[in-house]
Amino acid sequence: MRHSIEELRAFYGEPSGALVRRLLARRLDDAWGEATNCDVLGLGYATPWLDAFVGARRVVAAMPGGQGVEHWPVVGRNRSLLVDDRRLPFMAGTFDRVLLIHALEEADDARALLAEAVRAMAPAGRIILTAAARGGLWSRAETTPFGHGRPFTRGQLERLVREVGLEPTAWSQALYMPPWTPLLPLADGFEQVGRHLFPGAAGVIMLEATRQAYARLRVNGAAQSVRGRAPSLAPQPATQMPGPARNDLEASTKRP
Repeated sequence: MRHSIEELRAFYGEPSGALVRRLLARRLDDAWGEATNCDVLGLGYATPWLDAFVGARRVVAAMPGGQGVEHWPVVGRNRSLLVDDRRLPFMAGTFDRVLLIHALEEADDARALLAEAVRAMAPAGRIILTAAARGGLWSRAETTPFGHGRPFTRGQLERLVREVGLEPTAWSQALYMPPWTPLLPLADGFEQVGRHLFPGAAGVIMLEATRQAYARLRVNGAAQSVRGRAPSLAPQPATQMPGPARNDLEASTKRP
């Protein structure tokens, strides 16, 4: 059963929720900036971050049944709506950017939810999955939304996106500070030290993925499939590098 909209709103109205909003917003700004000239979909409970995409053509907040939907300030073509997360009411290829927050952990079928999100994503679109980290303290704190449902490891998220036809291109982590109110003023210091000394203590994992394009080229008279570059935050797609996707979300340059 999902966290209710009232519980989510209450958490993000508290000091700890405001901190989470700020730290994740920093990572999203590194990744997508203002999402200039993009159609953006936020799936789950993404409204605390969607207002930052001031350059977008349209922003839609889709909130799953079982959670509930909140009124979100409607500006231009921006909308919020209640959806069945396994049958989204959008045409295929509608959105250039898709952001999942508080979506996967409490989904009845995380793969089905993600497959629907990918169906709604444009061929050259980019998606960011944000989920509670299995090894972090936030996934054990039931007073926060991250302490409910299934947390993930980075490897599990990478396998999940590959199962729906995507390739991970970049990743990041956040919330190294324990979810204890007296430590809130020290959050920025925890973020700086934690990612270098205690990477396993992060409370949230953010993974970006894209589709991979293929082209048929003729080499010495023989046709070969060649994997083309997909837009990503990393200098190269993850499939051209050894190991998993590179941790480049926090160090990347902004791109629309």
